[in-house]
Amino acid sequence: MDGFNFQDLTGVFSVTDVVISLLLSFALCALIGWVYQITHRGASYTQSFVHTLVLNGMVVAVVMLIVGSNIARAFALIGSLSIIRFRNAVKETRDVGFIFFTMAVGMAVGTKFYLLAIITAVIVSLIVLVMTRFNWYARRMISQILKVQVSNDAAFDTLFNDVFLKYTSSSELISVDSVRGGALTELTYSVGLKKQHQIQEFLAEIKHLNGNNRVTLIAGYNNTDL
Repeated sequence: MDGFNFQDLTGVFSVTDVVISLLLSFALCALIGWVYQITHRGASYTQSFVHTLVLNGMVVAVVMLIVGSNIARAFALIGSLSIIRFRNAVKETRDVGFIFFTMAVGMAVGTKFYLLAIITAVIVSLIVLVMTRFNWYARRMISQILKVQVSNDAAFDTLFNDVFLKYTSSSELISVDSVRGGALTELTYSVGLKKQHQIQEFLAEIKHLNGNNRVTLIAGYNNTDL
């Protein structure tokens, strides 16, 4: 009987390979999670998603170690992963980018392209930080959502024209809904204010025209999940 060989427990890779893959993928994905945390905007941030990013990179690294260059294993893996279903939809397209980011880093680590993984994680993270710091691709004029409740007999198609002309650079009626059991009509507009510091005056004039019914301005809906 052949003597016991610890190498038989690890297949074609050594314990050192496993440890390096796990530790390096953890360190790099932890960096990616930190970048995600400090650059996230809006109200959809969750700690569990960042934890998932870190775990995702580590698991992918292990998966790549398992697959190696074996085509049969690769197809078996695809078949097993196809049964996975996610109950929660991804709220932001940016989150999808970070998921693929950690997957790419995990794949590089798992296939022992350590230098590629490190360079990719560092450079892409720096690019994300720079884009966030200097607010790249932000629109100069931010549209806002205005919800106004008026009585059913109000001529809402022309009621606010003068106020919109005075305070906004653009305005568009998005929807008309019946609220409070049909007692009032709620109008939803997309507006672009000329001067942000005039919000209070703008809302005061709207309330004066709609008979002091409810008026809501969602000023940050571009960065908030509604």
